[in-house]
Amino acid sequence: MHIINIWYQFNLRRRKIAVLFVIIFGMCMSPSFAQLRKPNMNNPEYDNHLISYGFLIGLHTSGYKIKYADAFDNIDSLHSIQPQSSLGFSLGFIVNLRLTQFLDLRLLPKVAFYEHTLDYIRTNDPILTETVESTVVELPLIMKYKSVRWGNIGMYIVGGGKFGIEASGKNKDNQKNSEGLFVQGSNLSVDFGFGFDLYYPLFKFSPELRFSRGLSNMLLSSKSNDLSLGIKSLNVNTITLYLLFQ
Repeated sequence: MHIINIWYQFNLRRRKIAVLFVIIFGMCMSPSFAQLRKPNMNNPEYDNHLISYGFLIGLHTSGYKIKYADAFDNIDSLHSIQPQSSLGFSLGFIVNLRLTQFLDLRLLPKVAFYEHTLDYIRTNDPILTETVESTVVELPLIMKYKSVRWGNIGMYIVGGGKFGIEASGKNKDNQKNSEGLFVQGSNLSVDFGFGFDLYYPLFKFSPELRFSRGLSNMLLSSKSNDLSLGIKSLNVNTITLYLLFQ
């Protein structure tokens, strides 16, 4: 429940954070700000490379966004279905293509480990908890818009799309045995976020905060049981802190 409260409070302040970041980013893009660059820059020609590579580590909190089906009103034994946010992580690679001075195209293939939980609040029985664990191969394609570099620090915003496919086979086993919640094996989402480029003598380190909003309905409509009867759609929303090394 503590993680859900953090998620809720963050959503309330998301617009204020976005406005503040746009203001700071606009300042960094101004020519007057560019004149403040320090002469002793690390890797001054780093961003001039056409193609660069690296790796990433991601720490995320993820959860389902649920929409109730019309049949939910007819289930007297069920009070509500509450999604819970869970922690996970991802590992991947970076392939960065320089398009212009301020614009890059990035392919970020990675493997992510998720755990999604639904609490079924029943009227006369204890809470039933259903957890869906998945190992997902994801292929984000991201545009990166960079600010003017100031000394050894730069700022940027990112946006793009991500396709993921479940690779562990756990969900298929559950479906064969008619157990658990039936969910799709693939997902499509929209990603957006911001970060900072920190330049060091031998590499570039970039902490990045990215939001992912799922577009696919993860509920497998071709199969149903008591766990899915009151659900119309499930979408996956994720907040990830990435640590990128190039």
